[in-house]
Amino acid sequence: MKVVLGLVVGAITVQFLRVGALGMLSAPAMQRPNYRGHKLPTAGGVLIVIAVLVIEAGRAAFGSLGVGDTVDLTIQRSEVLFAVFGFGLLGMIDDLIGDDRRTGFRGHVGALFHGEITTGFLKLFGGAGVAMVLVTTPGFATGRRLIVDAVLIALAANLFNLLDRAPGRALKGAVVAYVPLAILLGTGPVGLAIAPVMGAAFGLLGDDLRERLMLGDTGANVIGATLGLGVVLGRGEVSRWTALGLLIVANLAAEVWSFSTIIERVPPLRWLDRLGQRPERHTT
Repeated sequence: MKVVLGLVVGAITVQFLRVGALGMLSAPAMQRPNYRGHKLPTAGGVLIVIAVLVIEAGRAAFGSLGVGDTVDLTIQRSEVLFAVFGFGLLGMIDDLIGDDRRTGFRGHVGALFHGEITTGFLKLFGGAGVAMVLVTTPGFATGRRLIVDAVLIALAANLFNLLDRAPGRALKGAVVAYVPLAILLGTGPVGLAIAPVMGAAFGLLGDDLRERLMLGDTGANVIGATLGLGVVLGRGEVSRWTALGLLIVANLAAEVWSFSTIIERVPPLRWLDRLGQRPERHTT
């Protein structure tokens, strides 16, 4: 019940913020063309970041009044909060000042060899840095586990960036990943920590599908990192290694094949991808 409450609070909070932030989202600096060339607010995922901050501030305020389980920020909530802000910041930099001249891991590394640090490179390797900080929390991880868990979180964030190429696609992927994870985590501290983040993300699904805003790398980064952190904090070694293996395969596959092309060629995936989208959408 507490997990469901966290999801609901996250969804309601982000919708209140969306209504109040219409002016901010319509600013020229926030406008980018979508796949059809229509200008939409980019970096809409910043609303998820703000929603998480509002919720944690609310938890603290109510806790000081004796409402809730604890006033203190648990280690799990602290980790999630840092992940949301760290990955959200890196994604927003790419959303606002990045360009599409260099794409993929090879493109950004290639630019580095030519003396150019792209915003995509900053996002990829900055994300690895944030992930490393997350898993070096005192008493949390050392040695091989530190590397495995940091790479897992960073690759999860990158995978959702790669998925965010069509309205609602990243969020649908998040639903598919989150439901079994939420069942496995249950009502433990990790499950409770990530629930408001995922609730805030799912609260933007309608706006994403109807093309009222784009999550951007800001939102996709946060969603992927949160799910990856949920696995790292809440699951055992077998689950973490399994998740890492799947993420490595998916990220490497994206360097060779287009996810959009694969989705278009597989009927069930195509149906799910188009579910809820505006009918005039087409994938290129």
